[in-house]
Amino acid sequence: MMTRYISHKIPATFLSAVFALSTANRSYAKEQHEADIVVYGGTSGGIIAAIQAAKSNRSVVLVSPTTHLGGLTTSGLGWTDLGSDAILGGLSRDFYTRLFHYYEKPDSWKWEDRKKFGNSGQGVPALNAKTQLASVFEPSAASFLFDQMLKEHSIKVVTARLDLKSGVVMNGKKIHMIRAEDGSEFAGKMFIDASYEGDLLPGAGVSFTVGRESNATFGESLNGIQARHAVKNQLPDGIDPYIIPGNPSSGLLPGVNPSSGGNDGEADHRLQAFCYRMCLTDVAENRVSIAKPEGYQEADYELLFRAIEAGQQKHFTKFSLLQNRKTDSNNTGGISNDMIGANYGKDWDWTTLNHDQRNALAKKHEDWQRGLMWTLQNHPRVPEKIRKEYAKWGLPKDEFLNNHHWPPQLYIREGRRMVSDLVMTEHHCQRKQPVADSVALASYTMDSHHVQRFVKAGKIKNEGDVQVQIPGPYPISYRAIIPKKGECENLFVPWSLSASHIAFGSIRMEPVFMILAQSSATAADLAITHGISVQNVSYEELAKRLIKDGQRLAL
Repeated sequence: MMTRYISHKIPATFLSAVFALSTANRSYAKEQHEADIVVYGGTSGGIIAAIQAAKSNRSVVLVSPTTHLGGLTTSGLGWTDLGSDAILGGLSRDFYTRLFHYYEKPDSWKWEDRKKFGNSGQGVPALNAKTQLASVFEPSAASFLFDQMLKEHSIKVVTARLDLKSGVVMNGKKIHMIRAEDGSEFAGKMFIDASYEGDLLPGAGVSFTVGRESNATFGESLNGIQARHAVKNQLPDGIDPYIIPGNPSSGLLPGVNPSSGGNDGEADHRLQAFCYRMCLTDVAENRVSIAKPEGYQEADYELLFRAIEAGQQKHFTKFSLLQNRKTDSNNTGGISNDMIGANYGKDWDWTTLNHDQRNALAKKHEDWQRGLMWTLQNHPRVPEKIRKEYAKWGLPKDEFLNNHHWPPQLYIREGRRMVSDLVMTEHHCQRKQPVADSVALASYTMDSHHVQRFVKAGKIKNEGDVQVQIPGPYPISYRAIIPKKGECENLFVPWSLSASHIAFGSIRMEPVFMILAQSSATAADLAITHGISVQNVSYEELAKRLIKDGQRLAL
């Protein structure tokens, strides 16, 4: 029997929601479903889209390929990448306001419990009493509140994996239904692709791209290969790239390419690195030790040892402290949580894999990060000072009980990106190019994680990291979330939207995903009401609805 350690008291009826969203109202058997709006993807955006559809008095079904709901927002990304909270409106603002009240006036657990875990004075930002928003939170809190929101609107949730080969069934230029691997079918009038991969795009005949465009494509400066620009989170100088140092015939270390593959600014097929946003704690009574993963190979961490020897003594994991002495642990430094170069190959990438292959690759990412933590805590080639620093951290007993305390969702930072009649670029992010049909605001740095490791002047370097500030919030076009004219007429794409690689690096934040998802569902309602395609929705009518619902469309 698994012992449940709970750092704050929650009613028994909601315990399952705290650790993994409730399975109430879910169907697992092979069935036929029909709704006005079908949402594919159990992500944060998928949840918000389904709720907005219900608020618009539309029948809706939320189809999730996993039992875990909430995507990254409930999988450890508790230190919200936002930029400015002024962009939040509608349901996204409702969610972060609920988080504020969850921690400010907790009616489901006692203040003494919270105080016990040293919440104050430990680097956690104070709750924003002025705006009543909280952007720093535990995964369990996000799960608890998303579950509440789903229950309030009686959202039908079905766990089913899309048949990635032939699961999108078209009728002319419209999706008639989507079909799951188990044969379940979901017919609808409008469809919203809220998956991180953009899995409905290929079957719907929608134009898309994967990888980095060249700078020349859209007249950008931050796209394509970025070797010279990649100065942050860089490896120390002088790291030998060969298995046997100084011996090229021994071969390159795993994950190291012989060159960058082209000149700076040239296009390539590669994806920025993925990782898990580990939730860790240093509270002894709530800590589970991180064991050496099965199949651990010391050789997989040779680059770590060499980086330490070359001078990297910190920044192996970025510990962003959350409530109750837990962390959102992100990538940082030259070698860290990102498994650079593991999400693509010569003739494949994450988006081309089937569900089982993705799960297997996600497990490799998990084993890499578990092995990284174990190595930093235990390996004799790691200096004692570093080992002691990392030894105090472990997985929280009261998070992710159904997944051995590990976040269920891998951070898919980028997959397919639609190519529509308007492509968001760095010029939009920098407010140099206006947008007349705003359906959301974004405000985060143009940000790409490293994409590859390669040999430069005989030594190993990382390539792809770009972090460029923007002047402030900027609008996202309605045309960026719908297919181009002449393509699919009943599909919205709030995540894998039409954007260049570097513009997507700014847009791809969970709060913006929620905002775009709500706008998608509102536009879907209007398209159904008037019996028109998504391309023919009146922006003036849409804007009025969005503003009425509290969405922020202008600066």
